[in-house]
Amino acid sequence: MSDLSNTPLDALSVETGTRPSAPVLPNVTAAQRAKGRHLAAIHAHYLQDMARLRAVIDRIEAGDTPPDHLAQIVLASDMHQNFAAFGNLCGQGCQMLTMHHNIEEHHMFPEIAGKAPPFAALIARLREEHKVVHELLNRLAACAERLTRSPDEDGFAETRATFAALHRAIQSHFGYEERELEAAIGVYVERI
Repeated sequence: MSDLSNTPLDALSVETGTRPSAPVLPNVTAAQRAKGRHLAAIHAHYLQDMARLRAVIDRIEAGDTPPDHLAQIVLASDMHQNFAAFGNLCGQGCQMLTMHHNIEEHHMFPEIAGKAPPFAALIARLREEHKVVHELLNRLAACAERLTRSPDEDGFAETRATFAALHRAIQSHFGYEERELEAAIGVYVERI
């Protein structure tokens, strides 16, 4: 799954195929599980971004906010900023979610895979899901820019559909990642 730019929106999902399960780790302590749950707290921050985006979309559709406000919010969101810093997103102005994925991609995933090879399939799957989320985030940014130029009914429908696909993907991906990596993070990752 390399270039997803021509993939139809309804086919961009993190829930395709079978998601590998993490191997069972024996004797995981409560402290190790707590360390692993730190990832959920980080994810909660990005879900707040999503709630803010949904509120702006609702206000634009109601006529309470100009459409260019959505583009500003999308481009300034931590999620967008982090993905852009990771490499593929839509420009130089992104840092936060990119930092999150950089930590996962370049620190946490290799550390787990290096210490626990049975996690390799799970890590590969999570990386593929990052690509889907990244593509959806790019598309939402493009929708926001188009909506700014031409705020019409079709643009609102496309923006809503893209946001809904992104929201579903992020919630599903975060839940899967948190559930499957909780013990591994606590056992194998030195610091997150």
